[in-house]
Amino acid sequence: MKNTDKDISKKMANLAYEALDDKKAEDIRVIEIGEISVIADYFVIANGTNASQVQALVDNVQDMLGRNGFEPKRIEGLRSASWVLLDYGDVVVHVFSKDDRLFYDLERIWRDGKVIAKEQLNV
Repeated sequence: MKNTDKDISKKMANLAYEALDDKKAEDIRVIEIGEISVIADYFVIANGTNASQVQALVDNVQDMLGRNGFEPKRIEGLRSASWVLLDYGDVVVHVFSKDDRLFYDLERIWRDGKVIAKEQLNV
């Protein structure tokens, strides 16, 4: 992958992080999975405290990335608002309810990925 592609996916992950943080998402994690999977470069995982907050988090991610020229390729789970997946290609954002996040435990499933601190996302 060219360095510029990596910078773009890092920028998307950073924007998603900021959008989630702006709406007080809980326990935001960024996992770099590009070395272990072809699915994406990064997973951004967070949870809200209730369905309304999950929806607000999703809306803010879509708004922030959209304003920066990034549109999701696919969105799943909007109706239930217990696990919403926003697929931006190189970056996949997972917004969970607290219970579903504990149940699905993506951090454990993708533990071979590298957890990235917010500061490492600055391009």
